[in-house]
Formats: sequence, structure tokens, C-alpha cells
Amino acid sequence: MTEALVLKAQKREKTGTAASRKARKEGLIPATIYGHQTEVVSVLLSYHDLMMEIQHHHRMVTVELAGKKETCLIKDAQFDYLGDTIIHIDLTRVDMNERVAVTVELAFRGEPAGASEGGILDLVMTEIELECMVSAIPENIRVQLEGLGIGDHLNAGDIELPDGIKLLTDPAALIAACKVIVEEEEVEGEEGGDEPEVIARDKEDESAE
Repeated sequence: MTEALVLKAQKREKTGTAASRKARKEGLIPATIYGHQTEVVSVLLSYHDLMMEIQHHHRMVTVELAGKKETCLIKDAQFDYLGDTIIHIDLTRVDMNERVAVTVELAFRGEPAGASEGGILDLVMTEIELECMVSAIPENIRVQLEGLGIGDHLNAGDIELPDGIKLLTDPAALIAACKVIVEEEEVEGEEGGDEPEVIARDKEDESAE
């Protein structure tokens, strides 16, 4: 696992759309740090360094502001209108010995047994919510699909979790299913046959009677 970077932060003096746009042009991203009954702080981080952490699936980051380091959890990210560039991020302070609620991506493995029989895999959820120690947040949760035959389904409660991790998502929530798509065929000559043809009389004919 790649060693986490220390994200150097600078206090954000100006807020607003124009200031945020200017910061992003300079390679910085606005961020908010909160939690642990400490003041909420608006800062600017290096966009490049932050993306390096995210790409290496680091959920926790170390932020250094005015010589003080804090361990923070990446809590939420706001994207641009295209949905591919982060324009703001929320960080929450954490203690390595506390338990937190996190959303973790599901990593699906294998091909359903029903696929060889014409079944199609339907993925309903790609992430679940868990509770665990800050120091034990998994990068993802592996889900094996080989056992899914046609008509079988997998619920959140069926997923095997590492020791010490608690499922917060509803155990009955559907994660995946293997199903067959049945195409509806047009049925000709149904009861009642074709609709009777309606012949309209000309208004001129009606007036001549």
C-alpha cells in the first residue's frame, strides 16, 4: 500500500465563486475541515496531492495547517457539472481509536454460474455502508459472484465482512441478481379479431338526405 502523503493546507481567506475559481486555476482545491467539537476551518489543498491520495484509495489523510497535523477522513466531495472533476471536499477530524461510519465500494469477482445458461447479471448496488475502526477502513469489500444461478440473488446481509466490521446497510437490501430477460412476443389473432373498420359518411351526403 502506498504511503499516505501529508497534505499541506493554507487557510482560506476569501470565499465565494470567484475566489474558488481562482484557487482552482492555481492548482488548489477548497476544503472544509470539521469535527471533534473543534472549529470549522476553510482551507486550500493541492489538487494534485489530494487526487494522488484518492487514486490510491486512501480514505484517511494527514493535513498540516500552520505546523499542526491532523488525521482526517474524506467525508464528501462535490463535483463539477460534468461529474468528473472535484471542486470542493469535506474532511472530518478523526481519532485512530474511534469507530466511524463509512461508505465502501464493492469489488465484484467471478462470473455467475447462471451466465452460461443465458442469465444476465443485474448489479443493483455498488457500495455499502459500514461501521469500523478508523484504522481498519477497508479499500473495498470483495463480493464473489460464482454461486449465483439463474433466479438467485445476493443481499447485503449475505456479504462476508472482515472481523470487527459492522454492516449498516439494510441486510435485506438487494446487491445483485442473476436473471433471464424474457422478450414479449406479439400475439396475433387475439380474441375479438381486428377492430371493425369505421366508415365515416361525408357531411355533404348527410345534408343531401
